[in-house]
Amino acid sequence: MAEAATGMKAYVALMKPRVLVLLQITALCAVLIHDAQIWRDTGEWDLLHTGQVMIVVIVGGMLTAGGANAINMWYDRDIDPGMKRTVNRPVPAGTVSPNQALWFGIGISVIGVAWFMAMTNAVTAFWAGFSIIFYVLIYTMWLKRTSTQNIVIGGIAGATPPLIGWAAATPANELSITNPFFLGEPLPWLMFTLIFLWTPPHFWALALYRSSEYEKVGVPMMPWVKGSERTLLEMKVYALLLVGIAAMPWLRNEAVGNEGGLIWTIIAFSLGFWYFQTVLRIDPKEKLDDSGRLPTALRSFKASLYYLALMFIGLVITALNTWAAIIFLAILGGNLARTMVRRNNDVGNTITS
Repeated sequence: MAEAATGMKAYVALMKPRVLVLLQITALCAVLIHDAQIWRDTGEWDLLHTGQVMIVVIVGGMLTAGGANAINMWYDRDIDPGMKRTVNRPVPAGTVSPNQALWFGIGISVIGVAWFMAMTNAVTAFWAGFSIIFYVLIYTMWLKRTSTQNIVIGGIAGATPPLIGWAAATPANELSITNPFFLGEPLPWLMFTLIFLWTPPHFWALALYRSSEYEKVGVPMMPWVKGSERTLLEMKVYALLLVGIAAMPWLRNEAVGNEGGLIWTIIAFSLGFWYFQTVLRIDPKEKLDDSGRLPTALRSFKASLYYLALMFIGLVITALNTWAAIIFLAILGGNLARTMVRRNNDVGNTITS
């Protein structure tokens, strides 16, 4: 276990910085894809404006998502001491008091929403505020301790960064606060759906070898309530749906135009198939490693992080230039092929031995 952070580092730890990085990548990719579309249609790109929007999104996203995470740690102060994964968080470790964590979370959340309101538009501020309220009230305070579908429904909050990034990149006169769900086109909602479907298999891979800890503190996580086989079945369904994203024809037209449609389909399918294979390989009966982790589940968990980042990066590159997407696909294909061959060889050597 890592040592508990102290001082200013403890307040940074309250924000869950590692989680924030991946969330901000998806938001920034949404900004780039939005502006790449304009460039492809008009041949003009104000790079300075794009950079300014990205900085605004980074600052606002760190504040709002970090604030929600801090409030989450305040609320979970009764169960975090009972799990190895969370025992050294600032509140259970005693480096930040519960009240300090609560007011710090509320404070930076409010500042973050106000930041978006002042620097972008009301729709961006709406989605930032929505993500905070949904994560804190719906997921943390309700679903997490009452439903095995907690991470599924709660994943809505974590899927909002592309909506925030897209809205921030869109001129205010093209949006309406009376209908914040309308963002001009369906593409940002596709990115939202991608993260939403990715969240359950990503998190359950971790929960598979932490199920006893969740059971001990009374959090009804799928693996210990429904069993590992049921969990794996649902993981496979969600992972298979991620493969199916490549087959969405409207995405190809909206995101990358007709020219890059085929390339994006191959990229999305290749990444989805590669990730799906890691889920299929999870063996809940295998021996735990020295750290008490399930090796195949841990590999799938790590692969899910690469999958999501590469999907968004691939979408950005394909939206920018078809030839660049071809090069990205070639590099990606070579790396995925080597990874799968190496994994097959490792399995074969294990069986032989």
